[in-house]
Amino acid sequence: MPSLELQLLKDSEGAASVRDVLPSEIQAGPSGTVARTQAHVVCANSLMTTLQRMKCGIACLLLATSARAQTALRPFADADAVRLNAPRSASLLRDLDSSLEQVVAKVSPAVVQIVVTGYGPLEDHGHSDTARIVRQHAIGAGVIVDPDGYIITNAHVVQGAQRIRVILPSPPADSPLDIQPIHAGQILDAKLLGTHKQSDLALLKVEETHLPTVPLRDDARVRQGELVFAIGSPEGLRNSVTMGVVSSVARQPDPDDPRVYIQTDAALNPGNSGGPLVDIDGNLVGINTMMLSEGGGSEGLGFAIPAAIVNFDYQNLRKYGRVERVAIGARMQNITPTLAAGLGLARSWGAIVSDMESGGAAEAAGLQIDDIVLAIDNRPIPTLPDLMAVLYLHPADKILKIDVLRGVSRMSFNLSVKVYHENVDELSDIPDLQKSLIRKLSIFVTDLDERVRPVLQGTRSDSGVVVVAQTAGPNVVDTGLETGDIIRALDRIPL
Repeated sequence: MPSLELQLLKDSEGAASVRDVLPSEIQAGPSGTVARTQAHVVCANSLMTTLQRMKCGIACLLLATSARAQTALRPFADADAVRLNAPRSASLLRDLDSSLEQVVAKVSPAVVQIVVTGYGPLEDHGHSDTARIVRQHAIGAGVIVDPDGYIITNAHVVQGAQRIRVILPSPPADSPLDIQPIHAGQILDAKLLGTHKQSDLALLKVEETHLPTVPLRDDARVRQGELVFAIGSPEGLRNSVTMGVVSSVARQPDPDDPRVYIQTDAALNPGNSGGPLVDIDGNLVGINTMMLSEGGGSEGLGFAIPAAIVNFDYQNLRKYGRVERVAIGARMQNITPTLAAGLGLARSWGAIVSDMESGGAAEAAGLQIDDIVLAIDNRPIPTLPDLMAVLYLHPADKILKIDVLRGVSRMSFNLSVKVYHENVDELSDIPDLQKSLIRKLSIFVTDLDERVRPVLQGTRSDSGVVVVAQTAGPNVVDTGLETGDIIRALDRIPL
């Protein structure tokens, strides 16, 4: 009988990858070898029968699926050994199945459905720039992070909300009546405590206590390849669970946007927004916020806001009702090879000071335009997203140390940062929404005048139109405009 060798290869840390052995990703190599980077099967004889090849493939899947529960299985001597070890493999699969069920049972009671009633433009086929504003409904998800009723969700889920209701999850149908949660299935009115549109996070409060919660992960270092679970209300289907892995730990979907996300192949669909992404211990890894899709459904490209950002915003929104960040009075941009060549820079990567605020902390400390940022608080800054992440989480009451490269000289500066209050959410209270809607752009606007200037701290513009809100609904035009943007011209015509 031809011999059959099964081998599970592991990475340098001894952990096997589950994702890398999905059937669609297994590649055939020479002499009957089926190979993949981390976990694969080596079939030693290319003359095996079809039955033996099927056994080889089944054993491959059993090995891969049980990799998280068991580090490895002993190599089998031949195809008969595969059959003899089948009960052991089935036991491992049952253990894995039980572990996954426990994670879901732990997290699901703390995941809520959010139903939002608000106002948006009536979609029709007219060509006018304005439209009637009508009552609309939206559905998303949220996660309870404090037993006293504090719930985190996405800012875009509650955008334009006039009323927010939270539906607590119902227990499984087979749950004993005597152990069902006392809050199960309740519909509660929620109060919006604050939003931060830049990070797309919002904090809600319901008047209930002793609620189940999902703990935030202490270790912020999410690792590529980790198993994760996404729970939410896709298409209104409450408490739906999907499983995947962390595809990337610091993905930047938009090169012009410094925000980074945790990328996952766990299925996300409309309605998952605001729900948790959790690890195998049931700890919050991130808040699901968006997906990339050409067909409108999940294509394995989901993105979650990292737990470190979630925790920072949660603490600020709970304490102040807004997010307080530090401002250094300077603007940065990514260094590209073209920019480096044009400016004669010493390096072609990293972040560079591109603009300075007159009288700001950076100018007072001695920074100059064209300084290349090397490190902040002794943390290397290889890219603009790294710089923005460090600044975002920097405490407002601490001196910021920044190392820069000026020409060929390395220099260090200490900056006394100031707190930057982002008040753009207050802009939506200023205009008459019925008269300020620009339907073709899906935005509400108002003039840049004495009412608006105090809200937009540090603006240099003396004229223009300010975006004060964006419309909600399925047919919103994505222009890239955000609340607080100042439109100074349209088709090169000054406003």
